[in-house]
Amino acid sequence: MFFIDLLISMIFFILLIICVLVGV
Repeated sequence: MFFIDLLISMIFFILLIICVLVGV
């Protein structure tokens, strides 16, 4: 369960970075 939660957090963080890069 911890691994799945960590994976979701990583995916969300990557998507956030992509949005920031696209915004710039």
